[in-house]
Amino acid sequence: MASPMHQFEIQPVLTLPTVNVPGIGAIDLSINNSILSMLIAAAIVIAFFAITTAKAAVVPGRAQVVGEGMFSYIDDLVTGIIGEEGRKFLPFVLTLFLFILAMNMLGLFLIFGATAQLAVTATLAAVTILLVLAVGFARNGLGFFKLFVPSGVPWYLLILVTPIEVLSFLLRPVTLALRLFGNMLGGHVALKVFAGFVVSLGALAAGGGMGLLGIPGAALSLGGVVALTALEFLVAFLQAFVFAVLACVYLNDVVNLGHHH
Repeated sequence: MASPMHQFEIQPVLTLPTVNVPGIGAIDLSINNSILSMLIAAAIVIAFFAITTAKAAVVPGRAQVVGEGMFSYIDDLVTGIIGEEGRKFLPFVLTLFLFILAMNMLGLFLIFGATAQLAVTATLAAVTILLVLAVGFARNGLGFFKLFVPSGVPWYLLILVTPIEVLSFLLRPVTLALRLFGNMLGGHVALKVFAGFVVSLGALAAGGGMGLLGIPGAALSLGGVVALTALEFLVAFLQAFVFAVLACVYLNDVVNLGHHH
């Protein structure tokens, strides 16, 4: 039975020349299965926007209803957490949600799941936190550091509380990256293991004799694959949603900094 980790190996798809960038060094432009998966996911998101907005009408068609429903869903999420000022971040949060959702779904359709790679989820988390930092300093200047000094805390406790707040903030990109990576990796590994049991026990039963005892085990494993697949579709959506929610929460901390401190 193939290793359940084999599905996460980076494989070259298209070899391209290496480019030397001054100050950076050599950059390999070759496309591997992880990059291909992200390109396909990006194409799906672009196609989604193109299809749902191509024929906007007062009486919406089915595609427009889907697009408006998704837009309204994320708009409610952003304004519900950040407030009306959050609408300026709607394009970022909506694109982030759809991009992660597309990559998660691709991983369930026998295409390399990019979100099961820590480098991918860490990059998404870094982009999110860099946006939070940029907004925080742009809106609040040095007042951004009030984020680490909770109001109402006695001065003698700030010696303990402030380092904890700083550490908590620094761990945000880590938890963002690991949560998405861990859930998608674990789900794919579990599916591979149960699918391997189906093949192995089925092959054992095909030999006849005592091997026929493997049939109930294969049937049970197949049921587990079906159940896990259904669960993975739910997890794929929930993880994209959780990432978007946390992005909104972190943006809310700096957009409404004065309201909390």
